[in-house]
Amino acid sequence: MLSQSSPSGDLAQESLHAHEVVLFAVASLAELRESDTESHLLRVRGYVRALVENLRSQPAYATVLTPQYIEALCACVPMYDLGTVGIPDRILLKPGRLSPDELAIMRTHTTLGYEAIVRAEKTLGRSSYLLTLAKELTLSHQEKWNGKGYPKGLVEAQIPVSARIVALADVYDALISNKVYKQGIGHAAAVAVIVSERGSHFDPLVVDAFVAVSAEFEAIAARHADSDSDMQQKIEYMANAIAEIAEL
Repeated sequence: MLSQSSPSGDLAQESLHAHEVVLFAVASLAELRESDTESHLLRVRGYVRALVENLRSQPAYATVLTPQYIEALCACVPMYDLGTVGIPDRILLKPGRLSPDELAIMRTHTTLGYEAIVRAEKTLGRSSYLLTLAKELTLSHQEKWNGKGYPKGLVEAQIPVSARIVALADVYDALISNKVYKQGIGHAAAVAVIVSERGSHFDPLVVDAFVAVSAEFEAIAARHADSDSDMQQKIEYMANAIAEIAEL
């Protein structure tokens, strides 16, 4: 028989934990559509925490990276690619180079994710600090320090701090990760690529923090590496999606 007593502990804290679990579950489904796994989300969240722990000692970042900000950012990091659920499989899973039209559609994942959160806030009449950060991440994680990113072509400090940090973490993981259609590169090679983009793709201070904690990045990648079953899941998902596309 189910107990009729109230849940033990702080209900506000339990609610926060429940929201975090749901956010992670939704984000995991978004990653699955890219034939990826939750291991990717765990890695990126780990990278972000490593970066912010170093950056918080920098005067330019110290006032922003409060303990509250850091915890909220790490909680909503998995949501940054939410908009990919709105991208057709024929584009999202295409192994070759995208055409200009396909690339334009792919780039809408930033606004799709942002607009989904905005609509949900309006529909439910709710907003929060965490959702503000989630909107920043979904909309701006593809912006570049030199203004050549998207969707708005933001330059330098116009880019939200949260998005600057996640952008580097995301690119690093994309470089080292094995996909069904490509082999990832080694840690040292990935570090070299990131450093070469200092001041162009990435905030110079974020790159400097990355160099300082690059050994932690390597350890996080190893700790949450994709297993053989993860890779098999990617292969099966890709195969099933391609088969469905072929039948259309």
